[in-house]
Amino acid sequence: MNLYDQSIATYRARLNILTGILTKAESHPKGDALLDARLAEDMHPLATQVRFVANLPGEALPRLTDRSFVSREEENNPTTLAEAKAMVTATAELLDSIALNELKAADEKIEITLPNGMQFALTREQYVRDWSLPNFYFHLMTAYSLLRSEGLEIGKIDFMPHMMAYMTKGPN
Repeated sequence: MNLYDQSIATYRARLNILTGILTKAESHPKGDALLDARLAEDMHPLATQVRFVANLPGEALPRLTDRSFVSREEENNPTTLAEAKAMVTATAELLDSIALNELKAADEKIEITLPNGMQFALTREQYVRDWSLPNFYFHLMTAYSLLRSEGLEIGKIDFMPHMMAYMTKGPN
């Protein structure tokens, strides 16, 4: 698998999951108030989870391509489900504009520095596999779990709708 398929194509396809569950959330009785939902007091609310999912693919771009990206900060958290969907759509459109030949060599070393000062040296491929994608999936799954915990009727098929393209036979 090349670095484009491992990163850009994966982020792009999974953003559709968040769009789908946010669309279902729009019909929930709590509506936009869902964005304040938390799984635990010390965890970020749904609005922040959505922002993280929308930011993570963009934050990978300067490490994978010559493109820049400005992360949305906490004051840019969505306040409505429509804003949340628009944020995800903007990231999807950005990813749609990335061409395979824009990605730099997967085996080149890069350094990442976290806000707390921790630094890591790894290849671009290791960065995608061991840092960026796990964080992306963590926040995507947390958004899904928050909505489930608030009573939104979603299930595994909502988290994996892409599998329907491979189905050859339905349940008995």
